[in-house]
Amino acid sequence: MRIRDATPADAVAACEVLRASISELCVADHHNDPAILGRWLANKTPDIVASWIADPAASLMLAVEDDAILAVGSVKNSGEITLNYVAPTARFRGASSALLRALEVRALEHGNQICSLVSTATAHRFYLARGYADAGAPEGRFGTRSSYPMSKKI
Repeated sequence: MRIRDATPADAVAACEVLRASISELCVADHHNDPAILGRWLANKTPDIVASWIADPAASLMLAVEDDAILAVGSVKNSGEITLNYVAPTARFRGASSALLRALEVRALEHGNQICSLVSTATAHRFYLARGYADAGAPEGRFGTRSSYPMSKKI
C-alpha cells in the first residue's frame, strides 16, 4: 500500500469509494434512512470530487494498492481533515490509519500544529485511539444524530 495525491483521473474511482464507505460502513450514523443517506451522498459525485482534487486550499490523498483505491482522505491547508473514508473491502487493513498519518504530515507541512475534524459515530473510537480528543458537543450532520468535533496536537 502507498499513499499519494489524487489526480483528476482518480475522481470517479475515489467517488465510488466514498459512496460505498458511507453507504455500507456508516450504518450506525445513517441507520439506512434514505433521506439522511441522500443528504450525505449529495455532494459525493465525480464532478465534485474532481473539484476537491483541484482545490489549491486542500489536499485530496489516496491509499492505493496496485490499481485499487483503498481509502480517500482530504485535509485543508488550515489543518482541518474533511474526509477519511475506507473502501469496505479494505476495512481493518490499516489504510485509514496510514492515510490519516499522511494527512497530518501534510497539515504540518502547511505550518499547522493542530488537526481538527468532525467524526462520524462509526469512526469516533478510531480517532480516539489515534490521539484525537473531543473538542465540543456532538452535533448533527446530514440529519445524523451524532457527529463529534475532535482535534489533536500534531
